[in-house]
Amino acid sequence: MGKYEFLVDTYDTERVKTLSVWSQIPDARMRFRPDPRARTPLEHMVHQSVSEDAWMKAMLGIAVGLPALPAQEVRLAFIRHYAACSAERLRALGSKPDAWFEELTQFFDVPRSRAWVLTRRFTHSAHHRGQLTGYLRLWGEALYSTFGPTADTGGLPKNGARAVYRYASVEDLLDGEAHGGRAPSLPGAGALPVTERPSDPREPTQGKDDGR
Repeated sequence: MGKYEFLVDTYDTERVKTLSVWSQIPDARMRFRPDPRARTPLEHMVHQSVSEDAWMKAMLGIAVGLPALPAQEVRLAFIRHYAACSAERLRALGSKPDAWFEELTQFFDVPRSRAWVLTRRFTHSAHHRGQLTGYLRLWGEALYSTFGPTADTGGLPKNGARAVYRYASVEDLLDGEAHGGRAPSLPGAGALPVTERPSDPREPTQGKDDGR
């Protein structure tokens, strides 16, 4: 077991999280744009696919035998294509020795280790997943877990909420989405607050933080 195996394991779970969020986007909302400066869900999928392909090739030297984008730019095609591309990258990462992760590569205009670049890739992908889960909230959709509990899976961890993932694996996700999607039941918020600083909805929210 190499000392960087945790990075390979993290990439494996991160790809599941990205695909899970994509699976929650309604097809009818793929071209939703909340602001003229914001990406649509379709554009988020394009960006994730193209950006990860470029980083992996140029910075990590990992190329796959597939183009960056699916032939048809629809949600299910993006899910299938990213699953296939990321599976190839996962296999490649799993074959690398510790020394490979420690070697320097070029991160835009600065030298960084491959381990550093891969970690930054994780945070880049997580940032864009967060934007999409924000869209889901705007639409009034329930949220399955990405890293832990949500308001729809029981609220705050301190109140006993648990993580509820929509799918158990990439294979389960691909099968479910091919058949119209599966949505395990969620316990809901319950009676306790689901946020850290709940306020009366009739009150203004600005200036309500402690000490102000």
